[in-house]
Formats: sequence, structure tokens, C-alpha cells
Amino acid sequence: MAKSYYMPKDDSGKAELLEHLATRLPIYADLLEISAVDITSLQADAAALRYTLSAYNVVQANARLWTAFKNLQRDGGTGTTAYPQAANLPAPAQAVPLGIIPRLSGLIARIKTARNYSDAIGQDLNIVGTTQIVDPSSWKPVIDISLTAGRPTLQWSKGTADSIEVWADRGDDKGFHFYTVTTDPNFTDTTVSPASAALWKYKAIYRLRDEQVGNWSDVISVAVGT
Repeated sequence: MAKSYYMPKDDSGKAELLEHLATRLPIYADLLEISAVDITSLQADAAALRYTLSAYNVVQANARLWTAFKNLQRDGGTGTTAYPQAANLPAPAQAVPLGIIPRLSGLIARIKTARNYSDAIGQDLNIVGTTQIVDPSSWKPVIDISLTAGRPTLQWSKGTADSIEVWADRGDDKGFHFYTVTTDPNFTDTTVSPASAALWKYKAIYRLRDEQVGNWSDVISVAVGT
């Protein structure tokens, strides 16, 4: 089964991972051959990012107060004439080099290639992604279309599918028919354009292990010919 990427997408999640590692990694430092310098750097990064996020939230909240006061002072209304207080921030954490998350990613890569690393250690350090159950029956391609040198180009995202199966309707009253199977996410239809203007339509379905899976895409169309 596929696993999700261990790194959280949001800033708060990244800060929590840093703090967790700053607490738990020292337990495994000798086993994984992680130096005291690495641990100190990790702990400083964790404190720095947490401080920055906290300060950012305080400043953002204070900015909203000043925005509301600015509008009230400018346009009139009900409220106090007193200026809002400026943001009151605590003493900053120790400054660290730029690039906390790239540094963290590099450290985790070293941890995972350490001789004594195990999946159990990774689970304890929260650096192993959660198992994802893939359900191909729910897949549905989303297709965009554009013209490249007068030829239709279909753009689609492959995801975890092997390929995509494309059917075309050439506007000749024959309806949809199989056109191709492709792995190219920017696939160009090389069929010769008609002599007169026509509306070509396309639909597609994902393929996995040489079989159709999921649902057909919505039908898209493009004008071709002269």
C-alpha cells in the first residue's frame, strides 16, 4: 500500500514535527550516529520556527485591530478614538540560518539511511507517512484542452494511474471512438484537421495494469479546422 509523505503541509504541522524530533531524536542519537551538533541545531530550529509562527500570529491579529481602527477613524462610526496598542512580542528565540525545513528534510534523510534505523524508530519520530488505501474505482480524470499549432493538446494529471485512455468524437456523426492510450500528461492529437470547421470532443478514463479503472472524465471540446 502507498504511504503519504511524512512532512506536514502546513506551517503549524511542520513546527510540531520539529518540536517532536527535538524531544525524541536525542534518545536515538547514538544509535543513529546523529551528532550533538545536529541535535543542538535541530532544537534551535524548532524554537526559532515556533517563535516566528507565534510572533506572526500576534502581528496578524494586531494588524486586524489597526485595520478596523483605520477604517473607523477614516469613515466614522461607533467606537473609541484611542489608538490600538502595538503588537507586544516576547524576546525572540536564537536566530538560525535560513532554510529550516530543507535542513530538517536533509536530517531525516540521513536518519532513514542510518545503519540501525528501523520502521519502529521512524514511527516513534513521526517521520513515516500514514498508509493510504488506494481506491481506483473512485478515480476520474480532469482534462484541460488547448490548441498547439492548430492541434488539440490534452492536459491531465497522472496521479497513481499507469496511463489514460482517450476517446474522440470528430463531429462526423459517428460518435465517440477509441483514439489512444498515453502516459504523456500533455498529449497532442496529431490527427489531420478537417478542411472545414468542426467541433472535436474528447473523453478519457484512467488505466491501471492494462485495465480501465474509475469513471469517465467530463467531455471537453475544441474547435478545429478552418
